[in-house]
Amino acid sequence: MNSKLLIFGSKNFNNLINEVKEYLNFSLSFYDFTTKSYLIDPSVSAIIVDSQVLDVNNLGIINKIHNKPILLLETLANKTTCNYNDKILLPTTLDELINKTIKTITAFKFSINSALQIKKYILDKNKKKLIKGNTYISITEREVQLIELLFYEKKSLSKNYILKKIWNYSDNADTHTVETHIYRLRKKIYTKFNDDKFILSFEKGYII
Repeated sequence: MNSKLLIFGSKNFNNLINEVKEYLNFSLSFYDFTTKSYLIDPSVSAIIVDSQVLDVNNLGIINKIHNKPILLLETLANKTTCNYNDKILLPTTLDELINKTIKTITAFKFSINSALQIKKYILDKNKKKLIKGNTYISITEREVQLIELLFYEKKSLSKNYILKKIWNYSDNADTHTVETHIYRLRKKIYTKFNDDKFILSFEKGYII
């Protein structure tokens, strides 16, 4: 797996990782604690965190990272609370570390690809939810497709165009299918979020 890992560990932990790095199939970089930087190299695929270095200051650095998956390594005697995507209880094996790292990266990529920021909402395509803050509505697969289409096209779309793209209908198909789906989706959004401007209607069609 051609991925770059940032190691956020103690000197002893970093030395241990260096000893086995040829077996990891990852490129490695090590966090510089002297800089206390919150900026993470964009090429990093995941962050491996040794819980032994998480004092008050370093915990703050980790908790500010939301755009990279974090794999936490901790012992029973050294449990801590921080943002992480998965964790391993130490001691562990090299195989478990490799497999858990790959799983963490893959799951994070999947979650990122399944979510879209649309206006003040998050469209979770995987869970089929439209989310605003701590509130959400459940939507159908067709409604997910409809929202995606309107969002990506960035222009007013006619009923016939929507039919062809989502339902593969011909130009002379019944456009009430689109009207019905948009009506139901609007009703859900208005009922839950009191928002009647998520999908807008124009003479030429619909737009988000």
